[in-house]
Amino acid sequence: MGAPLDSSPVDSAKGWSVVLAGMVGIALGLSPVPFYTIGMFAPELARAYGWSFTQLMTCLTVQTTVVVLSGPLSGFALDRFGARVVALWSVPLFALSFMSLALNNGSLPLFYAQWAIMGLVGAGTLNATWTRLANAWFFRHRGLAIGLVSAGTGITGFAIKPFAAWLIGHYGWRMGFAVIGALPLVVAWPLVFALFRAPPGDALRRPDRVGAEPTVWAVMGTRPFWLMAAAFLLLPFALTAPIPNLENILKTQGFSLPQIGAVASAFGLAVVAGRVGGGWVLDRVWAPGAAFGVLLLPMAGNWLLAGQGLSPGMATLAIIGMGLGSGFEFDLLAYLVARYFGARHYGAIYGFFYVMIAIGAGIGPVAYGRVFDMTGAYGAALMGGIGCLVLAAVLLLALGPYPQEKAGD
Repeated sequence: MGAPLDSSPVDSAKGWSVVLAGMVGIALGLSPVPFYTIGMFAPELARAYGWSFTQLMTCLTVQTTVVVLSGPLSGFALDRFGARVVALWSVPLFALSFMSLALNNGSLPLFYAQWAIMGLVGAGTLNATWTRLANAWFFRHRGLAIGLVSAGTGITGFAIKPFAAWLIGHYGWRMGFAVIGALPLVVAWPLVFALFRAPPGDALRRPDRVGAEPTVWAVMGTRPFWLMAAAFLLLPFALTAPIPNLENILKTQGFSLPQIGAVASAFGLAVVAGRVGGGWVLDRVWAPGAAFGVLLLPMAGNWLLAGQGLSPGMATLAIIGMGLGSGFEFDLLAYLVARYFGARHYGAIYGFFYVMIAIGAGIGPVAYGRVFDMTGAYGAALMGGIGCLVLAAVLLLALGPYPQEKAGD
């Protein structure tokens, strides 16, 4: 397992242009754009068509379901055709599907169908596509490269809400959908076309580099695969669950709405820092050990939020710790897949773990809400989250040393 990802240009300066294209591609892709903008469009659509917020937010469930079901398929396409081809097709199709929301005539079934199509054609803009070539171009700085690519989603989370609000306020929601949807087409696609290329010989596809690697089914029969599967079910459960419940968690601690806004604003920046800083750490420390250390931060954050008499300063520290852990999660996945399972089936294997993440992230917030409904507090849920993080960290430690892998000359 884990044949070399080596070729002569590994860690060369040209690889950083690929990282730039990947960062912009992921920033204007399926993962952040719909998620961070639907909250801005929802009040306008509710006012225009009389849809409830429950009906509106169901679009995210529809899209997530499609992504989960199509995740392995998009992973196989990535392995079969390569990251560049997948990106060149998926970016414009995602852009057009998002822009099509401007044409909705008030039909809720059509609205859901548009989100389902967006999830299907936009799956090629998710993390696996962009991190695949970051893995191909880098060895010594692989973690940092992955972290910089992944930071694109955090940048979108920081910038796109004010931009969407300005567009909607000045030109209306239809123009908002059209302009934001056009960004992947006019900004990301040209960069992908010009810069997003595999290294010569494509270290992720060359037969002399990957011929000795096992099949997907053989990988799925290994102990490390299932250790990671369990870990990446537990991690998103614990790391994602507090986020949509954060406002209510702080309300139960007696925080006012302005205080909540000020404290919660630290989360987005912490996610970006976790992605870049976490990638840097992965280049220097055995990844499971690094994960154990980094996950202590969200553990501490959960413990603080579960306590009594929480001050704004302590709440900010708690949220920063949780943001750093959340930012580290996808860096860790991309790095571990490349180091433990090699390159040949990177897309398919990553796609499987992405399904596990989606399941955990989907169950966690609901479970936390259920605990609150039953107890009137989040303490038990947050302590359960600590238990999930501890167990996930222990499972990752059980992976053992990396399989033999070498860098290029």
